[in-house]
Amino acid sequence: MRDNDLRARHKRRFKRTTDSHHGWPVAPNLLDQDFTATGPDKKWNADISYVWTREGWLYLAVVIDLFARRVVGWATGDRPHRDLALSALRKPRPCAARQPG
Repeated sequence: MRDNDLRARHKRRFKRTTDSHHGWPVAPNLLDQDFTATGPDKKWNADISYVWTREGWLYLAVVIDLFARRVVGWATGDRPHRDLALSALRKPRPCAARQPG
């Protein structure tokens, strides 16, 4: 392998991203799976996703206006902490009031 400049690929370790046994309060589910909105800025949805890069895990928090289906805030970081989600909420946002389509 060394003569041919080949290297074994290492299996990636499982990355646990959710801690369901925490002491923090859990927010109520206000949407109850109803993702329709009657106007802009009435309902927002947010999520944190992660991508493996050469430098390690990159976490992406995104906030979407459910009426316009447009991103109203986002942030990236190296850890999925609450500050990442708060950063996405605080980012300057484009006008989400445009009609979808």
